[in-house]
Amino acid sequence: MAASKIVAEYAKSNRSSCKECSNSIAGGTLRLGLVSKDTRGFDIKKWHHFSCFPADSQHIFSAEKIQGFSTLKSSDQEALKKLEDSDGGEGNKKTHKESDVSEFVELGERNSKKLKLSTSSNEAELETALSISDVKIAFSISDVKTKYKDATLLPKWKAFQTIIFLERDDGLHDSSKIAAFDFDGCLANTSVKRIGPNEWKLLYPSIPEKLQSLYRDGYKLVIYTNESNIERWKNKRQLAVDSKLGRLNNFIEHVKVPIQVFVACGLGKTTGQTEDPFRKPKTGMWRIMEQQFNSGIPIDMDQSFYVGDAAGRVKDHSDADIKFAQALGLKFYVPEDYFGA
Repeated sequence: MAASKIVAEYAKSNRSSCKECSNSIAGGTLRLGLVSKDTRGFDIKKWHHFSCFPADSQHIFSAEKIQGFSTLKSSDQEALKKLEDSDGGEGNKKTHKESDVSEFVELGERNSKKLKLSTSSNEAELETALSISDVKIAFSISDVKTKYKDATLLPKWKAFQTIIFLERDDGLHDSSKIAAFDFDGCLANTSVKRIGPNEWKLLYPSIPEKLQSLYRDGYKLVIYTNESNIERWKNKRQLAVDSKLGRLNNFIEHVKVPIQVFVACGLGKTTGQTEDPFRKPKTGMWRIMEQQFNSGIPIDMDQSFYVGDAAGRVKDHSDADIKFAQALGLKFYVPEDYFGA
């Protein structure tokens, strides 16, 4: 029998219950879902504790094909692989019929299921635990704001904790393939001495064509950029926000391709303070994209890559970009190699 459709994730709250033992599944713990179709063709997920999951009846021949596998902690991935190894034993429980599950859907079908974030009170609130290097961050739609502290954001931009992100543009498709880029010194030539939405220039003339080609090839384009001036400039925060977001808006309009954007506003490590989990080289911006803004599609790390100028070379201002890529296990390129070739 072909593999059944199985979903693995961390419970978003304690409201779900296990279909095997009927007990509540605690928020933040690993749960496995069997997916079947109702009479209207909609997916129905039957959640289970990991220990209650009836593995043998579903013929898990490859744990890595379970939807959401790549988003799990390494220890939970190993546990699922052991579940795979134990599949088929005569003593295992069989509590679901074959008709209760469907085939794995194709990637294109998953792409069509977009995660819609809304701050409207009429929308169901989404709550989950974001895992960043063993740091748990509660993510809730009610915490998504239209202002960053005292600064009002431009249309389509939202803030969550110490990041600002661009809401989904028309044409943006979620994907297993991520082409990720730094902004300043990578896609755009900017200077800390110049302020304003128009104070930037395209770093390489090949950039628009390269980005458009990636988009046509099925990549989702994502920009990850640090901008601590938004946090530092307490008396000029609105100016810093308008300058940074205006440049990003103008860049996207210039290259004519939809791009997902995350801006880390927090500060780096200082005496007596913990380094902001979203600021590169910390992986928080990638993790929130992966877990909340990619429609649950597992990311193919072999096909994905990151381009940035902060590679720790003598002339570089830091090594944040290369360390960001290394921490995630992504292929890394400097912009002169990727765009200048």
